[in-house]
Amino acid sequence: MSRTLTLLGIESSCDDTAAAVVRATGDPKILSSVVIGQTALHGSYGGVVPEIAARAHAEKLDDCVSEALDRAGLALGQMDGIAVTAGPGLIGGVLSGVMCAKGLAAATGLPLVGVNHLAGHALTPRLTDDLPYPYLMLLVSGGHCQFLIVEGADRFRRLGGTIDDAPGEAFDKTARLLGLPQPGGPSVQAAAAEGDPGRFRFPRPLLDRPGSDMSFSGLKTALLRERDALVAAQGGLYERDRADMCAGFQRAVTEVLAEKTRRALAEYLCLAPRHPALAVAGGVAANSSIRAALDAVAQWAGAAFVAPPLALCTDNAAMIAWAGIERMQIGLVDDMTLAARPRWPLDNGSAPMLGGGKRGAKA
Repeated sequence: MSRTLTLLGIESSCDDTAAAVVRATGDPKILSSVVIGQTALHGSYGGVVPEIAARAHAEKLDDCVSEALDRAGLALGQMDGIAVTAGPGLIGGVLSGVMCAKGLAAATGLPLVGVNHLAGHALTPRLTDDLPYPYLMLLVSGGHCQFLIVEGADRFRRLGGTIDDAPGEAFDKTARLLGLPQPGGPSVQAAAAEGDPGRFRFPRPLLDRPGSDMSFSGLKTALLRERDALVAAQGGLYERDRADMCAGFQRAVTEVLAEKTRRALAEYLCLAPRHPALAVAGGVAANSSIRAALDAVAQWAGAAFVAPPLALCTDNAAMIAWAGIERMQIGLVDDMTLAARPRWPLDNGSAPMLGGGKRGAKA
């Protein structure tokens, strides 16, 4: 590191209001990380309601920032800059965070750094494991799913991604179809642990096509048909039916991700990196079945496997503060013209992904 930097990070792109303080010295240190979730606010709606999320962010951001500073034992004036998620995401939430960061920067004169939420996830392995560039990142979450070669703090090359639903979306929809609580990922994983993954044979979309693009929308449709057939035949669903459907669905997602990861790894390894590595981040990376399958693929390819702690896989502000530090170190600082963006692709050289998720079109 060229010099010690301590940044306040702010994240509000979806339904988690977060603030954190991170310091870059010899070894990066997360001095504090505060996340205020909104699950209770959205639970009865079966998903995130953008207007409710934006209002909650506006109400909680000040408290979240204050708590992060208190836990770090530092004052706002002791920061070297303020990093904030400027997109992509639900525009009301992103705007709340950007306006909060702008107000703090204007009041203190501190530098302002706009961070791409996806870059925050993609750079997390450098915060947790000091992973050298370039490495292959599978970003797999509720709104996004893509393979990226991470070459620098602002240099990303996309190899493929989902053309419709992101895996996290598919987990949430599966939970809703089966009457399981939200968020869907943990609910489906818990039910799957009690189920038979071989009872229902769900499709493995796009495995018959070359490349590392993915599709998960058809899985939801296949599960819906199986559910409706059972309801018609027996008048409802038993707990065993739910568990078996979840197990079959989870296995299908896992096998698609594993095979597409194998293909992306083969393409990445053509670059002959000195320290080949596969990293995974995003909320779906918390799924233990998926993690184990990806670890096995990395071992097959002779690459290191890096999965950040679960708390840093889901949305958090520590990753935003760290991404801000990396950007500041190469001279990338914003001003008061920083705008909130609902869409913000990391790789501007690739064609936009098709489809749209709860965070907007795939970047």
